[in-house]
Amino acid sequence: MKRNRRRVIVITGASAGVGRATAQAFAREGARIALIARGRAGLNGARRDVEQLGGEALVLPLDVADAAAIEKAAQKIEKEFGPIDVWINNAMASVFSPIKEMTAEEFQRVTEVTYLGYVYGTLAALKRMLPRNRGLIIQVGSALAYRGIPLQSAYCAAKHAIHGFVDSLRCELLHDRSRVRVTLVDLPAMNTPQFAWVKSRLPRKAQPVPPIYQPDIAAEAIVYASHHSRREIYVGMPTVGAITVNKVVPGFLDHYLARFGYESQQYDGREDRHRPDNLWEPVDAEKDFGAHGNFDSRAVRQSPQLWTSLHRGWIAAAALVLGSALLVSFFARERD
Repeated sequence: MKRNRRRVIVITGASAGVGRATAQAFAREGARIALIARGRAGLNGARRDVEQLGGEALVLPLDVADAAAIEKAAQKIEKEFGPIDVWINNAMASVFSPIKEMTAEEFQRVTEVTYLGYVYGTLAALKRMLPRNRGLIIQVGSALAYRGIPLQSAYCAAKHAIHGFVDSLRCELLHDRSRVRVTLVDLPAMNTPQFAWVKSRLPRKAQPVPPIYQPDIAAEAIVYASHHSRREIYVGMPTVGAITVNKVVPGFLDHYLARFGYESQQYDGREDRHRPDNLWEPVDAEKDFGAHGNFDSRAVRQSPQLWTSLHRGWIAAAALVLGSALLVSFFARERD
């Protein structure tokens, strides 16, 4: 890629939440950004953000569960902006509900959006990146890809599926000696608008499991992944903790989540079972919800864990220099 050419970025689920924050972050680099989502008001808001921050935007209203629409969008992106450099799969849908109350149609819909939407986006990206032998696909994952929790079975299953899909793809790219890369960015609970519009059968309002992180932190990790070759990036100590504890004592987590997993996903106020939800139709068709949800007062704005992860090379080098200096000092004293 020529240094003077703006990178071409594709973001699904770009109208709100993590996708919206990611679009803002890439816009600060002056990127040309294709914005994919269903909600027109949110997409138009994202376009304004991108243009005000110095980037270029192309709005593509579509449902990622439609493979033909994704392929058509990819064609339009390359016609308008040029070769795609980074494709970010981020769009999601969920249902807060006990499994016994879920319907087959709800499981199918969440799977089509949250898992197959990633597959369709990946196929469209690979079709263009493989012949050029360059490009990056970033899959926005979750700690829930490693550890399922109660009341979000369809979403957790889809995130698990994404992880397995990426493992297979990565092996095939390595086998073919392809320079196309794939990276997973695993997130903790995020302060996004989805909790105001997700379909829910909970008695009280849905919330992300605390501690809650601002979506700008996720965007920082995603932008970093676009510049550095990393297999996977964990965001936040809760992500690291959930993955680690589940590997060591999964049975303990079963009982812990059975006891506390219901209450931790709800907060003050009864849920309105008749409010609009976005499972089948977008709720941001007329209203722009932005990047942040309703939990700004409780959301963490920085992650020391992520900073450490993104700067681990410098930290290791500093540790090596310090260790060498201590050894030199020690042997100097021994000689005296």
